[in-house]
Formats: sequence, C-alpha cells, structure tokens
Amino acid sequence: MTNLGQLVRVDPRSVWKHEAHDFTPWLVENIALLSTALGMDLEVERREAEVGDFSVDILARDLGRDRLVVIENQLEATDHTHLGQLITYAAGFEAGAVVWVSREFSDEHRQALEWLNRNEDGGVQYFGVAVELLQIDGSKPAANFRLVASPSNWLKETRGAASRAPSEKAEAYLRFFQGLVDELRDRHQFTNSKAGQPRNWFSFPSGVGRCAYSASFARGDAIRAEVYIEFQDRDANKQVFDALLAERDALEREFGEPLEWERLDDRRASRIAVYTPGSIEDPAARLDLARKWLVDRLLRLRKVVGPRLAAVAKGLAVEPPTA
Repeated sequence: MTNLGQLVRVDPRSVWKHEAHDFTPWLVENIALLSTALGMDLEVERREAEVGDFSVDILARDLGRDRLVVIENQLEATDHTHLGQLITYAAGFEAGAVVWVSREFSDEHRQALEWLNRNEDGGVQYFGVAVELLQIDGSKPAANFRLVASPSNWLKETRGAASRAPSEKAEAYLRFFQGLVDELRDRHQFTNSKAGQPRNWFSFPSGVGRCAYSASFARGDAIRAEVYIEFQDRDANKQVFDALLAERDALEREFGEPLEWERLDDRRASRIAVYTPGSIEDPAARLDLARKWLVDRLLRLRKVVGPRLAAVAKGLAVEPPTA
C-alpha cells in the first residue's frame, strides 16, 4: 500500500509575525517564487516606494515586458482599503501591472479585480495571488502562491512567454553574476555556489545567522557590495548593527575607505555597504571593472567586518553561528 503524507495548511502569522517587518522582506528575497506563480520575470526596484501619503510595499519591474509592477501584501483577508490603495499606486507609478498578495480573497474582491481587467482596455493588468503555507507530516512550512485573479487571456499569454528566451536584461544579469560567482569560488574560495541567476543581486552566506555578503545593482545607477545583517528578530538586528556602528572608525580604517551605515529602521534587517556608479547596461569593459570592484570589496568585507559580526553576535547571544 502506498504510504502518503498528510498535507496541512499553516497559519502564515505563525511564521511572519508582521507584514512590513517580516513578510515583505521575505518576499523581496524570494521574489522568484512570486515570479513563477505569475509567469513574469520580476526584479525588485524599491521597497516602501512613496505615492503621496501612501507607500507601496514593493515596486518591481517585469523584465520580459519592461513595465513597472506594484505589489501590495496582506497577511489577513482582503479589504476595501487595500483595493483602493492598489488603484492609487497604479495611477501614481503609471504601472503596467498590479499584484495583490493576500492569505484570503473574498468573492467581491476577486470579482472587482476581474472587473478592472475587463474595463482597462489593456492598460493595466490586475492580479490576485493567494499566499499559503503548506506542511507535510511536521516538515518545515513551504510557501505556495496561487493565482486567483488575472486578465482573461493571461494563461495563454504566459504559456507563449514560457517558450520565449529570457529578456536581454535578465541574460545580462546571468552572465555578470556567473562570472562573479566563478571568480569568487575558483580563485578565492569565497563560495561553493556554481550557478549565477538572472536577477539584479546575488547573496553569499556569511556563516553567522542568516547574515549574508551580497552584490547587487542598486537603484538602477549604482553597484553595491554589502554585509546584510539578518537574524530572526528585528531588535537583534538593530543591536548588532549598533554595536558594529560603535566601531565605525576602526572598521573603516581597516577597510580602507568609508562605508555606508544603513540601519533601515523601516525594515527588519540592516546593512553595511559600499557603492560605486554602474549599471548592467554599461559596456562590457566597464562591467569587467565592476566585477573586479565587487570581488575586492566582498573579500574586504569578509576580512574586516566578518570577524566582528561573528564576535558581536556571539557576545549579544542573538543567534548561534550557522555552518
């Protein structure tokens, strides 16, 4: 007899306590999961992007269609307030698509999205995506995104898109980060990673909590190397950041140049970073220089900030180091 496990749903609030501090940062880091559910090639541009007195949770770009996408999240059932905000965000950013992520969609809100799609004449596309956590026989919960509302021709369009090659920008990211990963692995033993990704960032585990060394194309006009400070608790992140900030002069002197100290009070994580001008659309020669710059700064961050990060985390007992 076939022995099958039991699939159960887990309350999202048991994993993500706070929408802004927990769920949105997780979604930013795992945007590929939402991309797959939607059939888009999403790249995060900004978090908490302002529109008048409001701010959208995530502003992204659909690389395959070169359009802005606004993403609004809820860990509760959909409500009228968020529906109105979605329309405001679409107008404020002149977005090509709007994505509403929620744990539960009421029939009237699903129907409202379908009505908007029927009456937009191809201008803005509206999507409803249900997020759920699934567990099998006591396993770790796994996130699952279900498309519950979309334009009438969307499934046909995405099936056609799946057969097309990735966008030129996605291919450029893949080539760039593949070269970066290969050099850091083969010449510096910095990582065991083997494959680059067609997105605007790549992270390498630090061995301390969930902290990471990351390389990214930030804000569209800058390249960033950073130490991303992320433990399971927001207060712990800020304590670690503040302890490192107290040693700023010594750390910058050893690093050899000024660092950007970004506490990010509106987020759970914090970062210590260094920037240089650059874009993935730069000529190949400039991208080669950018890759060398990133290799040098990532190695220096690991040498200078890495040991202090581990010592501070151990001293504050925020979370044991991970392998």
